[in-house]
Amino acid sequence: MQTWTLATLADALRKKEVSPVEITRACLDRVEQHDSRINAFITILAGPALAAAARAESQILNGHYLGPLHGVPYASKDLFLTSGIRTTCGSKILEAFVPAYSAAVIERLEGAGAILLGKLNMHEFAFGATSVNPHYGAVRNPWDRRRITGGSSGGSAAAIASSFAFLTLGSDTGGSIRIPAALCGICGLKPTYGRLSRYGAYPLSWSMDHVGPMAGSVPDLALAMNALAGRDRRDPSSAKVPVPNYTLALTGDLEGVKLGVPDQWYFDGLDKEVRSSVDQAIARLRQLGAVVSPVSIDLLPDASRAASIILFAEAAASLEKWHRTRPEALGADVRTRLDNAATVTAADYLKALRVRRKAQDAFRQVFHTVDALITPQLPITAPLIEETSVLIDGDAEPVPAALTRLTRIFNLTGMPCLSICCGYSTGGMPVGLQIAARPFDEAMVLRVGHAYERQAAGMLRRPDLGQ
Repeated sequence: MQTWTLATLADALRKKEVSPVEITRACLDRVEQHDSRINAFITILAGPALAAAARAESQILNGHYLGPLHGVPYASKDLFLTSGIRTTCGSKILEAFVPAYSAAVIERLEGAGAILLGKLNMHEFAFGATSVNPHYGAVRNPWDRRRITGGSSGGSAAAIASSFAFLTLGSDTGGSIRIPAALCGICGLKPTYGRLSRYGAYPLSWSMDHVGPMAGSVPDLALAMNALAGRDRRDPSSAKVPVPNYTLALTGDLEGVKLGVPDQWYFDGLDKEVRSSVDQAIARLRQLGAVVSPVSIDLLPDASRAASIILFAEAAASLEKWHRTRPEALGADVRTRLDNAATVTAADYLKALRVRRKAQDAFRQVFHTVDALITPQLPITAPLIEETSVLIDGDAEPVPAALTRLTRIFNLTGMPCLSICCGYSTGGMPVGLQIAARPFDEAMVLRVGHAYERQAAGMLRRPDLGQ
């Protein structure tokens, strides 16, 4: 099962070479064997999952095949509402909350015939970058269980890296799909703001929240996007933009594709091994025919600060009820962040919104000359769970700041970003590469990521969970 991807499993299910019941049971058995040491799940739905798998098997055998996700086991970050199934948002406050309806992305996967295995651990209320959760325990990195997965979608990344599921759902407000994807060596896509519906996703920051898929390979993400993307009238931010067939973008060819590498900010303050892996990845992209050139982007430090201000201001509003009425039930780190968020003024917020518009204009100018941007995903590999700061070239930086420094600008601008693995440290920890493109051009980031992934296939690997 560990050698299968979603794409290869979908083909086997379509050909009736394997049954949804067999593959669902295999996933649940693996969760039972290993998750006590990884802690990816908050809620496991063994009975309902096997019942859904039996229905999918009957449908497929009777000629009612729904498509590539039919019979495929997936799991969801625990901030997506699930009808009749508790949704905790990683918080003790909501430990008994059972929604009456499901999030749009859950509905779409159910409509495609995918099978929900359970709800995944996360940073409380998605307001953090480590997935060290005081209520449900820290999510542990499958590559080294002493280390973080990153957050807030840490359980979603760990479940893929551990081969517990073939697809997971995450959310990304300051990097929360891409950070854990990079630290766990998997693929994570933050689509364009408005490309996927956020209806039924518990909000943190309404103008920065994105939802997206996480998987073991780029083709798996393309299959997921074919099912997930599209207009939803229930989400006011949902965009009425045509949705392509994303699998058609996976040509493996980068001949003539123009890639920009920022000449500032993104390559400052990097761990030396991260820099080496990213430089090698850029060289591989050149070998694939891409035209790589440096680009200058204005306002990056200002944009980073603006992203933080907007996120904190909107999080203060979104979580105000719990901060006011149940502060003692919040984890200490989230409570401190909300205390700080409450100090953001209206003037700060409005100035940050103006910077957002300028940053969007600056990136729009860059995309007149290039098709995609290539940057390190993170400046570091996964820190130890107990570490609060990291040393980079002799300078100490708080772990949350280091993890979000290179990610949050793309939440501000709303552009699509893909995180893929591009190497490993001498200690065996994954290094992430970030690929960004113009709004609604997820096809381009998937094309670039897939071409790299194919070329580097012999280098990429999965962690050994042991016994």
